[in-house]
Order: sequence, then C-alpha cells, then structure tokens
Amino acid sequence: MTIRRFPVKTPVYLSCLPIDMRKSINGLAVVVQGSFELDPFQGALFVFCNKSKDKIKVLHWDKDGFALYYKRRERGRFCWPSFDAEGGTVDVTMNDLNRLLDGLLMEKFIPHKNYLIL
Repeated sequence: MTIRRFPVKTPVYLSCLPIDMRKSINGLAVVVQGSFELDPFQGALFVFCNKSKDKIKVLHWDKDGFALYYKRRERGRFCWPSFDAEGGTVDVTMNDLNRLLDGLLMEKFIPHKNYLIL
C-alpha cells in the first residue's frame, strides 16, 4: 500500500511513542496539538503506530475535514524505527512513509557505513 494521493513534498511526521489505537480522529488531533505542539490543520500526515507495531494510523487534514487511514498487518510487524527521543515526532519523506507501509525499512533509518578510500 502506498499513499500516492499526496504530493511528494507533503510533510510527514512519525510519532516517537506508541499510541492507543482506540483513539479516533479527535483523540489523535489532540495528541498532535498537545504532545507534538504542531498544527493538525496544516495538511501534513501524522503517522502513529501501536505498541506491538502491527497497526498504523495516518491522520490528515483534507481542506474541509480530517481523513484517517488505517492499516493492520495480519502477519508480521511494521519496520517502525526505534527513536532516541522521548516523545514528539520525527519528520520523514513521503517515500519513507511508502516504504514503511510496504513493510520495508525507511531509507532515513538505514545505517550507512563510512568507507575510507585509500
């Protein structure tokens, strides 16, 4: 599954902490405003994952209302990165989000080796 409806330059924010998947649009918007100190009406995508990393919700303001996208893995887990920060968000690209939804590791979080050229 890829979210192709949005322009590549759409801001994407991943939640650093797991979220209770019982939260609906209003609950997630409160988390964006209160915990992340971001504006949920800015048109960005806010991505949340549960503790077991098998469910993802994406919150988006769509000019005249909120849209909530939900994906559940039947087998396996999402390759949700581990964060050093306690709380808040990490911004990623739309391509990274699509890789995450496809079950791949996001480019931003793949460790790159430094090679010494002699």
